[in-house]
Amino acid sequence: MDKQQLSKEILKLVGGEANIDQVTHCMTRLRFNLKNNSKADKQALQNTPGVMGVMVNGGQFQVIIGNDVPVVYNALVGNMSKSPEAGVKSKAAPGEEAAKKNPLSAIFDFISGAFTPILPAITGAGMIKGIVALLITFGWMNDTSSTYIILSAIGDGAFYFLPIILGISTARKLGSNMYIGAAIAASLLHPSLTALLGGGNPITFAGVPVTVATYSSTVIPILLAVWLASYIEKFVDKITHASLKLIVVPTVTLLIIVPITLIAIGPLGVTIGNGLTGGINWLFDHTGFLAGLLIGGVFSLLIITGMHYALVPIMIGAIATQGFDYLIPLMMVANFAQAGSAFGVALKSKNAQIKSLGASTGFTAIMGITEPAMYGVNMRFKKPFIAALIGGAIGGAFLSMFHVKAYVIGGLAGVSGIPMVVGPTLVYALIGFVIAIVAAALVTYVLGFEDASAASAAAPAAAAPGLASDAKAQETKVFSPITGEVKPLQAVNDPAFAEEIMGKGFAIQPSEGRVVSPVNGTVFSLSKSGHAIGLVSDSGAEMLIHIGIDTVKLKGQFFSPKVQAGAKVAVGDLLMEFDREQIEKAGYDTITPVIITNMDQYSNIEPAGQSNVKERDLLYTAKA
Repeated sequence: MDKQQLSKEILKLVGGEANIDQVTHCMTRLRFNLKNNSKADKQALQNTPGVMGVMVNGGQFQVIIGNDVPVVYNALVGNMSKSPEAGVKSKAAPGEEAAKKNPLSAIFDFISGAFTPILPAITGAGMIKGIVALLITFGWMNDTSSTYIILSAIGDGAFYFLPIILGISTARKLGSNMYIGAAIAASLLHPSLTALLGGGNPITFAGVPVTVATYSSTVIPILLAVWLASYIEKFVDKITHASLKLIVVPTVTLLIIVPITLIAIGPLGVTIGNGLTGGINWLFDHTGFLAGLLIGGVFSLLIITGMHYALVPIMIGAIATQGFDYLIPLMMVANFAQAGSAFGVALKSKNAQIKSLGASTGFTAIMGITEPAMYGVNMRFKKPFIAALIGGAIGGAFLSMFHVKAYVIGGLAGVSGIPMVVGPTLVYALIGFVIAIVAAALVTYVLGFEDASAASAAAPAAAAPGLASDAKAQETKVFSPITGEVKPLQAVNDPAFAEEIMGKGFAIQPSEGRVVSPVNGTVFSLSKSGHAIGLVSDSGAEMLIHIGIDTVKLKGQFFSPKVQAGAKVAVGDLLMEFDREQIEKAGYDTITPVIITNMDQYSNIEPAGQSNVKERDLLYTAKA
């Protein structure tokens, strides 16, 4: 299908121009913000020649094209009535704009944006708490030793001062001053104020009663306080002369928001937090297996819709305030069920490629990376996804029968997350996880699914415009473009790469912010946002270096290209510099796939076998 015809077909299958609020493209895919995703015919799009895959991520409808995406995008835009300035936007039909601005989606986005950046600190501290618990459990450490006290402080510090960490992250998400957010939280945790609130005597501020509350390790009070502070800060900034902003804005903001928080917002937040945690505890303490059956069965659906973000404050708050949480084990059991269904597909399928895909994605799901299994296998064949929900429900019912708890937060919700459930209920947790895997696999096998033919199972190769050739390319040595840790593509949290839809190769978790050429050849494309580079080697390998996941949303911020499309390059020539730390602080994963996109010209990829590489180290060889 030619690109003009392909663009028309895509436009029709996404629901037509009237259903498109905005469309942009990155290096490999068209990114649609649709008014109604259900109007798009996802199955028909997946079966359209020239479309390599379809996925919905963060509410964005993504059609994976490959290196031809600029051509398809331009053709698509030409078939629409609006011009493509910063992405095509169409007028909303009456009543549809209000539907787009869904308050529930806005809340989930707010919670996700506030909590995602702080997860490394919480995870690291939680893992240390888990290690300490293991050492105490096996009698390898005395709980009165100075070593124990120091390790406990490392593990507890992030949780005790969680309001400060969250205050910074929340302010950043809201576009207000991060350090004012930190100062608000620091005021609530000041030792003198803490002692005053805990003294048992009536407290007033300027004659107004102050409600007694404890703010260490809390979540909701600081979220509400910083949210309100963002409006106060912006209002004061708007009415203050530029010469006085530095003094007036933070002073007025702090003087208003901290007393209001102590008098009203803080106690309300504490009450809400305690009510949510207490309600969940009551549910698990009094309903037996039903709580786990329900939550374990629907958790994967919550993840797909993004509603699981609403549970993050509850999980973190429960761990921080009462030392355990019931929801984390159920999230884990749902992930293990996704792995079980993928394994069931591998057992049932008669197609060698599907068997391999099911086995590999099932393994990555067990390790905690579920997207390849969930989106690439289970949802693709439909019935295995239903089986995963059933497996999660059965495993969840078992967990709730024995009141299985998580005692720390840390690691992915897979095997690496097992330290989270180390404690009195550990054995029951492990049994429940195995039950979920086995049940999902068995139900998948029994229900069956419409198996894929060999032709439809094979992902089409992505070729650079004008570079495709029927001849076999020569063997190509690919050298590392980045210094960092080598990862399999299955570790990439994006099905387009994890399922090798785009091509084959490896990913690198960067430790430095430089990208050099991995081959002798030509730069044939460079994304406007700088996050992706396309090259063709002198030996015929068409390559894609994709810096980070969803980093196209940064719109070029933190990226500094050093070459232009059409440049001739040699191994080791500098292509790009990027600010790794700032990208990660912005909440984006910087893992970088380095792939061959014209794999139809090669027989296989042979890894160099190194777990860590420097620039210009051999990464892999593409065998002709």
